[in-house]
Amino acid sequence: MLLDSEENARTWIGVNWGPGAVADLDRLAELLRAESTRQNLVSPRSLQHVWVRHFADSAQLVDIAPAGQELWLDIGSGAGFPGLVVAVLDRSRKVMLVEQRKLRVDWLRSAIRELGLHNCEVIQQRVETMATVEAAVISARAFAPLRRTLVLAGRFSTANTCWLLPKGATVFQELETLPRKLRGMFHVKRSRTDAEAGIIIGAGEAR
Repeated sequence: MLLDSEENARTWIGVNWGPGAVADLDRLAELLRAESTRQNLVSPRSLQHVWVRHFADSAQLVDIAPAGQELWLDIGSGAGFPGLVVAVLDRSRKVMLVEQRKLRVDWLRSAIRELGLHNCEVIQQRVETMATVEAAVISARAFAPLRRTLVLAGRFSTANTCWLLPKGATVFQELETLPRKLRGMFHVKRSRTDAEAGIIIGAGEAR
């Protein structure tokens, strides 16, 4: 089922993660709208469709990811998607958000405190300069073209890493830009929130 309405998206999250998760995301929506009067976190239009465009779009990655408590590394977190939603829906997993812009970092840390996300931290650095960590899951949404993302984030991957990289309508074209040895690691799953978009899913070390 395509999650193409606010009601459907909200209901889907409630069925899969419970009323507590819905309440937390309601609070996150309030925080997001308030902060968006001070800085351009997301497009104003997307605030009218926050459950589809940001919450369900992020939650579908949790639905795909392998279970476990190991590190989920979210590169270029921006307004916190998917990282904040991941931390809300899976409080047993450590989530690390990487963002270099100070205003965004201040917002992310404030949201983490407001939501009591003790499993989540923000690293204020460029991906290129941060210390290497081993991640069980690596996500990046609206960060960089696929090939560039793998160049920057490959050193965080291991043989067991799951890659979850949401892309828009050019998802298959981006996959074709990879060298053949990397292309075979990845496949595309259609997005549950946008019929024209897809998620590039991979497993393994991309270095």
